[in-house]
Amino acid sequence: MGALTTSPEKADRVIIRRAVRKLADRLPQLADRLVNEILAGEGQDRPAELRADLWELSHIGLGHGIEAILDPSRGRADLRWAEELGRRRAEQGLPLDQLLRSYRLAGCVFWEALVEAVSEENPEHVPLLVRNATLTWHTIDQQSTAAAEAYHRTEYELLRRSEERVQAIVDALLEGRGTDPGLLPAATRALGLPAQGRYAVVVIDQGEVLGGRGFSRPTDGGGLRFIWRMRADTQIAVVDLGNADLDDLVEVLRPRVYGHAGISPVVEALADLGKARWLAELALRTCREPGAEIARLDRRLPDALVVSQPELAERLGRGVLGAFSQINPAFRDVLISTLATWLECDGSASKAAGRLYCHHNTVLNRLRRIEQLTGRSLNRPRELVEVVLALSALKLVGRPDDGRP
Repeated sequence: MGALTTSPEKADRVIIRRAVRKLADRLPQLADRLVNEILAGEGQDRPAELRADLWELSHIGLGHGIEAILDPSRGRADLRWAEELGRRRAEQGLPLDQLLRSYRLAGCVFWEALVEAVSEENPEHVPLLVRNATLTWHTIDQQSTAAAEAYHRTEYELLRRSEERVQAIVDALLEGRGTDPGLLPAATRALGLPAQGRYAVVVIDQGEVLGGRGFSRPTDGGGLRFIWRMRADTQIAVVDLGNADLDDLVEVLRPRVYGHAGISPVVEALADLGKARWLAELALRTCREPGAEIARLDRRLPDALVVSQPELAERLGRGVLGAFSQINPAFRDVLISTLATWLECDGSASKAAGRLYCHHNTVLNRLRRIEQLTGRSLNRPRELVEVVLALSALKLVGRPDDGRP
């Protein structure tokens, strides 16, 4: 905090410089006055050490202003000091308004002291100070501007660093490095999340979305907090569930998802987010329907088992449904559709017939044909499981006639 004043007239400059030399001798008293003015406006007492720090800053700032008047050849030390103060205040997280107010008060204290010094020796010269008032306050404005610009630059840099640090920490957690020494304490501080909690990971495919529409990220609310990361073709969110459940999360995402999305099961620690990300990606791989589809892994475990082992899934498909490649493709599709519908109807041929717009006996005949082709009985649980998994493999990995199963 400091001020300098210059005069376009040589005579004025000589008189002012003489007065400023007096102020240099009174610099400690000026710093006292400035500190009192600042604290009076704040309406509170500061601890002795904070008051001493404020006094030192005031003393240095006023000193730079005085030196700039007495020795202008040294350059604008007052502006360099203003930039330093702006940077410090931003790093300390203190309001910029407080610093700008201090500069205004510094201008008042300096001006009043200058008038007093001229009045003591040459009262008749006081009017000449009026001619220099504009320059004095212009200088204060320059100092305030320098401080504010440095403050905003530093604030932006700190924000950028903070965002980069948060992103790096989230990436490390999603990569499964939650057990790295020091990462969890850093994560809890940077993210404001407890090491133990209720978390889930969402992975949204941005490669192909319905109608070319993008994904609109939801804001925090309803007990949910989202931390998003962008990848080449996906968006990933760490979700702090709080007391909400996965159904609540699905309801928030549903109107915003136009493509495919996978949701992990709930994990109970930040250190488990790497596993949760892998499970969410696995859930995403179970999506095959056109348009919007949100897959919860905990409700697609058989399909997830299939896509997690594609080579075994192909072998299962060939072993169970390989004979389907030998029949007419149109009839094959009818059989597969009938089997899928019958399974969706919990094994009820009547309900399946209603959905397929055919007779109950038609469904039964098709199921018997499936048993003949697969060599498995749909009435035997173990063999039914093989057929169900093979059907998932057919949907998720490949068809019997595509050259793989």
